Amino acid sequence: MPTEMKETDQKYTDKQLLVKGLKRLALALPLLLLTTYVLTFAFLNKDTIPIYIFLILGIIAMAITIYLLFNGIKIILKSIFN
Repeated sequence: MPTEMKETDQKYTDKQLLVKGLKRLALALPLLLLTTYVLTFAFLNKDTIPIYIFLILGIIAMAITIYLLFNGIKIILKSIFN
């Protein structure tokens, strides 16, 4: 006997998780643009010492941006396929 999928067995997209993932991606997009600009600014002005502060801040901000991107995608996939 083949088992038929009942209406109660269907899985739906978790909309709260989807919104949470989209918010993370929306936060990561401006950070991605900003950190790219900060890192470019730090690499172009190598002569002054305070620019190294921008380099360190840019690297830390880029790591946070990459984390937000991957975490947002992970949450979105979890909301769709779980």
